[in-house]
Amino acid sequence: MQELRPGRLVLILLGTALLGAALAQERPSPPTENKGIKAPVLTSLDLGPEIEGMQGRQLRMRLMTIEPGGALAMHSHKDRPALAYLLHGTLTETREGGEVSEHKEGDSWAEGKTTKHWAENRGTVPAVAVVVDVFKQ
Repeated sequence: MQELRPGRLVLILLGTALLGAALAQERPSPPTENKGIKAPVLTSLDLGPEIEGMQGRQLRMRLMTIEPGGALAMHSHKDRPALAYLLHGTLTETREGGEVSEHKEGDSWAEGKTTKHWAENRGTVPAVAVVVDVFKQ
């Protein structure tokens, strides 16, 4: 086994630190606040009178617009399943664990109870999506 000299140890530690810094730059920290987002409710329905056991829940449809450079903060869909359909622009979604998806016009996706994620608009035009969720009032 080769002896580990102090100079070689310093190089190994420096290389490890630089690699860690590079990886951290590739994976940005999730935002903690929404930025550049409008999401008016288009329509909603109180599910209590519609479905037994759904008291206090609402089915709602929103038109979500995320401006270029805007971001939707890290959030969970536990107790709030959702569906989304992107009408315009592109949206970069990052799920807990590092899975990144680039959504483009015409893409749709589901967000279930295990979904914890955030999204950002890295494009040059607003990202506009129809979002439907079961919301706890």
